[in-house]
Amino acid sequence: MLSGRTNVNKFLIEEQRRNPALAGDFSMLISDVVRSCKAIAQGVSRGSLADVLGDAGRDNVQGEAQKKLDVLANQAFIRHCEWGGHLAAMASEEMEDIYHIPPENPRGQYLLVFDPLDGSSNIDVNLSVGSIFSVLRYPEDRQGAEPTTDDFLQPGACQVAAGYALYGPSTMLVLTVGNGTQGFTLDRNIGEFLLTHPNLAISPETREFAINASNERFWEAPIQRYVSECLAGKSGVREKDFNMRWVASMVAEVHRILMRGGVFMYPRDSKDMSKPGRLRLMYEASPMAMIVAQAGGLASTGDERILDVQPTSLHQRVPVILGSRDEVERIERYHREHATGEDQPFSSPLFSTRTLFRDD
Repeated sequence: MLSGRTNVNKFLIEEQRRNPALAGDFSMLISDVVRSCKAIAQGVSRGSLADVLGDAGRDNVQGEAQKKLDVLANQAFIRHCEWGGHLAAMASEEMEDIYHIPPENPRGQYLLVFDPLDGSSNIDVNLSVGSIFSVLRYPEDRQGAEPTTDDFLQPGACQVAAGYALYGPSTMLVLTVGNGTQGFTLDRNIGEFLLTHPNLAISPETREFAINASNERFWEAPIQRYVSECLAGKSGVREKDFNMRWVASMVAEVHRILMRGGVFMYPRDSKDMSKPGRLRLMYEASPMAMIVAQAGGLASTGDERILDVQPTSLHQRVPVILGSRDEVERIERYHREHATGEDQPFSSPLFSTRTLFRDD
């Protein structure tokens, strides 16, 4: 039974009444995305029973080894979303170029961007993975023209909606249409996502952070400063103890922050100078930035707000720092202080520390 809970379709209808700009094809498009996530959840839950684990035997456009479920998840989004007439085109982390709607299907006024399976390195060890998606408007002055990559290159502030599905102990859908962030849980008995976490809010303060500490030697100085202060705990300048987490799945990391606060960092580092950041702006950073911002949090590259970043390419990567507002603003301040030299220790050419003791 629905037990009086709001399902996704009812929620979308109520949002359309509040905001007429969301009427028409929008709710049907989100319904198609929801069906995609349900299909992926089914595949993830069956695992070895459905022979969907392991490598697919080829690399994706990012040069990363594809998992079988990466391929199946990508196909699920295409299969469920290409035929409804709501989309002008799609773009996926797993495909080099944009996906054109087949000519036999009608085209709509939206663009869909998605990471079909985030955290796929966790698949074979049965840890949480997810899907991330973003909805953009197809530019009005381009209506009727064949979509191009340039049509997708819109800053995150232009997103109509963003969301993710988390395939964990329960399957959850977290969605924003620009009016707060809502959490739905899949009731497998009726096959519906029901509203279980309305109006999610991220505490501005936290004592928890997530980062891949194995890359510490490659981090920028502001990140090294921030993490060292957290690790110093009560005896350091922060005067409180912090916990560190790392799941290696952005969906899982962001979900934890939405549930109990925290800050997630995948900063710029010097490990591979060809990649100024590790996470994809359009498939991961921008949709998560909208979700977090609508929950009262903040998302930044360290130098600018992610929602303000103008994409220059479909698979562009950026540094990502997101979560509790006070901590993200602190990290942004550390970046500014480093850029201006304010964080450098005082050094005088005329004076030095004197001592009665000789160095051995």
